Amino acid sequence: MENKHGSGRAGSLGGKGFYIVLFLCAAVIGISVWILFTEAGTNVEDVTAEEPVEQVSGVFSTMIPAEDTLQNAPAPTAETVTSSDGSEADETGVNDETGEAADSETEALEEPQAQAVFNETVTEYIWPVQGTVDRPWSIQTLLYDSTMGDWRTHDGLDITCAAGTAVLASAGGTVTRVENEDLMGTTVEIDHGNGVHSVYSNLADQPPVVAGQVVAMGDVLGSVGATALGEVNQVGHLHFAMTRDGISVDPTEYMPGDGLE
Repeated sequence: MENKHGSGRAGSLGGKGFYIVLFLCAAVIGISVWILFTEAGTNVEDVTAEEPVEQVSGVFSTMIPAEDTLQNAPAPTAETVTSSDGSEADETGVNDETGEAADSETEALEEPQAQAVFNETVTEYIWPVQGTVDRPWSIQTLLYDSTMGDWRTHDGLDITCAAGTAVLASAGGTVTRVENEDLMGTTVEIDHGNGVHSVYSNLADQPPVVAGQVVAMGDVLGSVGATALGEVNQVGHLHFAMTRDGISVDPTEYMPGDGLE
């Protein structure tokens, strides 16, 4: 009887011991996990605190601030810098005193300016001969032509003058043609630039200039003749015409107003 009771106590004690050991093991594991996470958090905070910036190729790069910080950040102010000539200018490169760019590099960064509008060179003209206008320039209104016996336009001025009168270049330019036209006779044409040409007709044969020759204002182009068959019934005269970009224009708009008698 005594042996049976003793065996029961030992079995009961052995079962309780197993649960005690199991509890202790669980406690040790929990404490170990808590210590591990505590040390890991401490290391992360230390690394973040000790290494706020990283140097890359000599330039310090910092952490990007939060978006709300960027939005609330004040606008940068202009700082004064010294240009290559020693004058002060703000960081935009504009000199405070002169308003000019501090250097050529700043000018290169500026937006290109609009292309300047081309201004034609104003050319002065003189009358090729002195006389009176027998027939005016008339493109829109028909004039009666006594030689042809009909009404037609007239692309120039018929300036009366005696045969043999010297005909002068009304302005400097290049002779573009010297030829004998069927109706207008011996003709010389000069290109004055800017699309303006002057034409001298009813000249005497063999004028002293040739195509391609550069002439100055007042140079002699020839003399008044009687070679214009289309105007043979008129008194002696020079037929003087002008064109602009190939279109007939009134020579009086280019000539000085007091040039004719």
